[in-house]
Amino acid sequence: MIELKNISKDFGSGEKAVHAVRDVSLSIGSGEIFGIIGFSGAGKSTLVRCINLLERPSSGSVFVAGQDLTALSAKDLRAARKKIGMIFQHFNLMPSRTVAGNVAYPLKGSGLSKEDIQKKVATLLELVGIGDKADAYPSQLSGGQKQRVAIARALANDPQVLLCDEATSALDPQTTKAILHLLKHLNETLGITIVLITHEMAVVKEICDRVAVMEYGRVVEQGEVFTVFAEPKQDITKSFIHTTSNLQKVEELCRHERHHQKIDEEEDRSGDALGAVHAAGGGFLFCHGETSFPGKLRKLLLELVEELHRLDGGHRVRLGAADGREHLSLADRVETDLLGLLARLCLIRAALLELF
Repeated sequence: MIELKNISKDFGSGEKAVHAVRDVSLSIGSGEIFGIIGFSGAGKSTLVRCINLLERPSSGSVFVAGQDLTALSAKDLRAARKKIGMIFQHFNLMPSRTVAGNVAYPLKGSGLSKEDIQKKVATLLELVGIGDKADAYPSQLSGGQKQRVAIARALANDPQVLLCDEATSALDPQTTKAILHLLKHLNETLGITIVLITHEMAVVKEICDRVAVMEYGRVVEQGEVFTVFAEPKQDITKSFIHTTSNLQKVEELCRHERHHQKIDEEEDRSGDALGAVHAAGGGFLFCHGETSFPGKLRKLLLELVEELHRLDGGHRVRLGAADGREHLSLADRVETDLLGLLARLCLIRAALLELF
């Protein structure tokens, strides 16, 4: 559906030139939800704006549905852009128009009758869950409702592609999850291809099929979400995962617990209480008893386990319970890094025991 070939984008020239995107090539399949992540300034937003040529690349080619957008005339490009919807972090709604008026605006000049436009707007608002807000104004809406209006507007011309530039960054966690579920629903219902730009790893894990990691304008790593996060190859990917995952919370909590909590070493070292990583049935099994970790640490460990399970979709990571213990089993082909991740938690716990 989307093919980026050797895309570069520079701002300015000479010694003061800023190389925002450097020789990026990506292939995104039809109906796929593709995430692009990276720290601020990595070039994510510039790259996504190159897809619909809001930013024309300094070099390279952009193909959408087999059409080279960089080779189109201005008139043909305007027509092609109608099949590429886009939503933004700050919604970009027109405050003087009602919700219905905002959604209807892209349909001007579409050839549809006024009645057909009204029907389509009503259908779109129902689709995004705000059918009762047609006559409201943006100032009367919550952030999540505003983004739903923006999504409905982006869908007005029945696009094949939806570009999401930090679409959930201005929303609270609960609203973010609701918007992500909506995007997933639209992807499954309409078959629309979604490109999602974010600096939030949780967003990518929630709905993306594949992900690309950007640093200094380059794509340094890409692949299936589970593979990239479970087996990161680049230092920037490892750093990104570390600083945006529960591991950092575990380590910070360990330092806190060191000063504020004492562990009964004898009880904690009893056979049932000790966490263990061992081979089991051709895969790997991580077990921990009810008292393996202090309460807060145990809660974080369970969050990490659930995170891994959700990320994998239950195909290679399986949760279960037996003999009063909770279990996480891992398939052979992802044993190294995931097992190492869990083993690291065991080492943190062991260090706590030594400290107390």
